[in-house]
Amino acid sequence: MQSPLSNIPRTGGGIIGCTTAYYLTRHPSFDPKKHSVTLLEASKIAGGASGKAGGLLGLWAYPNNIVPLSYKLHAELAKEHGGADRWGYRAVHVGQIEAKGRLLQEQKKQDGAKSNGSDPEKERVSLQKRTQKALGLLRAAGIPKDLDWVASDSVIGYDEMGTPANTAQVHPFQFTTSMAALAEEAGVKIVLGARVTSINPSSSGSPTVESVTYTTSSEDATTLPCTHTVLAAGPWTQRLLPSAPISGLRAHSVTIKPTRPVSGYALFTSINLPAGFSPRTNESKRGRQTVTPEIYARPGQEIYACGEGDTLVPLPSTTAEVVTDDARCQDIVDYVGSISDELRDGEVTVRQACYLPVVEGSGGPYIGEVKEMKGLILASGHSCWGIMNGPATGKLVSEIVLEGKAKSAKLGVLDPKVSL
Repeated sequence: MQSPLSNIPRTGGGIIGCTTAYYLTRHPSFDPKKHSVTLLEASKIAGGASGKAGGLLGLWAYPNNIVPLSYKLHAELAKEHGGADRWGYRAVHVGQIEAKGRLLQEQKKQDGAKSNGSDPEKERVSLQKRTQKALGLLRAAGIPKDLDWVASDSVIGYDEMGTPANTAQVHPFQFTTSMAALAEEAGVKIVLGARVTSINPSSSGSPTVESVTYTTSSEDATTLPCTHTVLAAGPWTQRLLPSAPISGLRAHSVTIKPTRPVSGYALFTSINLPAGFSPRTNESKRGRQTVTPEIYARPGQEIYACGEGDTLVPLPSTTAEVVTDDARCQDIVDYVGSISDELRDGEVTVRQACYLPVVEGSGGPYIGEVKEMKGLILASGHSCWGIMNGPATGKLVSEIVLEGKAKSAKLGVLDPKVSL
């Protein structure tokens, strides 16, 4: 540390910033009499991808040098802080499914015809899912017995990707806000509405971080002296560190309350849409096409589904200004509804968009001190695995700050000094 009293601001109130704040205060060398941690966030905690992600955890995820550590830490955090109740931590199955989509209106008419005058909404589940014929079709396609909320006449094939032994999930918003709350309880100061405008080096000698300047709506610019700064700004990283090859990819998602409780599966799908199925966001497409939404069943009778990314709208100034395209959200609803009656007839509870921090080219995330400025630590570029790798990143950054190097895992090319 550079002085007896060390301040460690970190920019970004997403999962990486919040787990970093948490693990800094849990490090054996952390002394609240000598050290202080300030979390600066431009809008709100978990306002971006960290609050709108899928929350899938898997030992089969990447990068494989930090995944085992992070998966283990997730389990430990859940055990210590009641994660099953507090942020929906649970083990799940995950599979890859190929299916034939159905025209939504035609399928509804077919369901109504089968009801013989009674309420089709009440009879649909038993007619579609629980007959011996339907169950036989699911078994023939390799579908697990308890995955009975996928339409039997849609499934082409199923491949298991993960089991409860190596796959779990959390609710990302609940997990991120819980990490922030636990960090705050340990003494971390959280400043919301703080837009960081510059990370300032010392004026003499080799460039060393000396302070961070930020503005709020109610104050003029504030300059906060520090010994270390952790830059965990996700897709906004490049605005403070131009050399970081990290950009933003907009992603849409929805949550749906299904018509009945469903089993705990995460599904990576490949859905062949029938002729006449026209996505709202590309009306020029006609005939058969393939879409690949991801579908995650969560505790509390909630389904999360997300679609492909796009670069149509530039990255805004903050998470509060992200534009959601309702047509893209409706496409996701229609895609997943084309293979599941429980989702087709469920209640759409959230339509949302966020920007994922994507490393240009390949590689990432970046975790470690940058070449340009001593004391400036980059922790960004986690793409779709930010929730998964948040705990490992936070723990490793705490070691870099308070011990001088990462000890719990080998960073390799994730170290900015190696790859940037």
